[in-house]
Amino acid sequence: MDNEINNGINLANEGLWDKKKVPLSELESRMSRFRKEMDARNPDWEIAVIFSKNNIYYFTGTRQEGMLVIPRDGEATYWVRRSYERALDESLFPAIKPMANYRDAALSGAISNIEKLSGTVYLETEFVPLDMYQRFKKYFPFSEVKPLDAQIASVRAVKSDYELSVMKRAGEAHRRVMEEIVPGILKEGMSELDLAVELYSIMIAEGHHGVARFAMLDTEMFTGHVCFGESSIYPTSFDGPGGNYGMSPAVPVWGNPGRKLKNGDLVYIDVGFGIDGYHTDKTMTYMFGKSLPEEVIQAHNMCVDIQDEIASMLKPGAIPAQIYNSVMKKLSPDFLENFMGFGRRRVKFLGHGIGLTVDEYPVIAEGFNEPLAEGMVLAVEPKKGFKDIGMVGIENTFIVYPEGGQCITGRSRGLIKV
Repeated sequence: MDNEINNGINLANEGLWDKKKVPLSELESRMSRFRKEMDARNPDWEIAVIFSKNNIYYFTGTRQEGMLVIPRDGEATYWVRRSYERALDESLFPAIKPMANYRDAALSGAISNIEKLSGTVYLETEFVPLDMYQRFKKYFPFSEVKPLDAQIASVRAVKSDYELSVMKRAGEAHRRVMEEIVPGILKEGMSELDLAVELYSIMIAEGHHGVARFAMLDTEMFTGHVCFGESSIYPTSFDGPGGNYGMSPAVPVWGNPGRKLKNGDLVYIDVGFGIDGYHTDKTMTYMFGKSLPEEVIQAHNMCVDIQDEIASMLKPGAIPAQIYNSVMKKLSPDFLENFMGFGRRRVKFLGHGIGLTVDEYPVIAEGFNEPLAEGMVLAVEPKKGFKDIGMVGIENTFIVYPEGGQCITGRSRGLIKV
């Protein structure tokens, strides 16, 4: 029964999911925009298949294991392996079918566009593992694969009013936690891990959905970087300007239980905050006990000024690569040393798109030459490292509007005195 749940559990009838469901009109708009994007970029496309849970959630409103088959003409179908019952309970997507495996779907006779799966298929080539690809191809013997990652990224980059409303809620909660609550919980002698655990608990109480998701492979975080002093410039594999010791080489996240907060420390917190799947990104710094050297404070203030300059340029039609180059060419060689990283571990961007993942399209960097559009959301994060002190600078999340970027995560300049 496609429209009923036959296992005796119907959470929607109890009202638990009612306010969480993505509206059908929203799902229909997303699918329509995706098809238009495919028509524009790939005029000969016939069929696309989506496997990643982030993209499946974007188009269906639920994150179940399965595949979303989107023909150029005709109804898209979401084939669910597990859990079909939960998909029906959570999603307003009109065509949800059960499958035990790819063979089950292929032999069911229910895929009306099966003949198109013998030609060129568009897949998420940045996501699909080789084993999954081979199992899928065994039962759907297509002749060629082309990527659709850029097309989906482009569609997801422009947020709807529905998405922006969720992100604004996340941004306000993010601001409140970082600017109002954190200063009151910093205590001499607490460890980075102590702070990370307390911060996480507070974030959950404020509505955080509990995890920060990333598009980059094998990356999910709970609290991001929670650092005291030099920990914030410690090398990590994470593609960002800051760092952290983490708990151990095996678990390089949360915070280090041995690094204790002491008088004169710089406290650096770079965390994502999410509500109903959508994230904002924010970095806040604090001076614990006494001020930092004047040189460090001046560099921090310059980073804040750079953020504000970039925000003023976040207008429809602006080119991210031009924003990046116009800012970078103004900076002196001395300032560029350890800017956007420390030592050899520096990143080549000043900001990034954000939404269902923390790292989305577009990026404020060279090579990103498609113009910004109203409704895009970007995190802007100019930062600079100092030996034996740590990483200063700032990060906030902005919506692209005709008058420039609107900050949704607060206006504190950071280096809050505690």
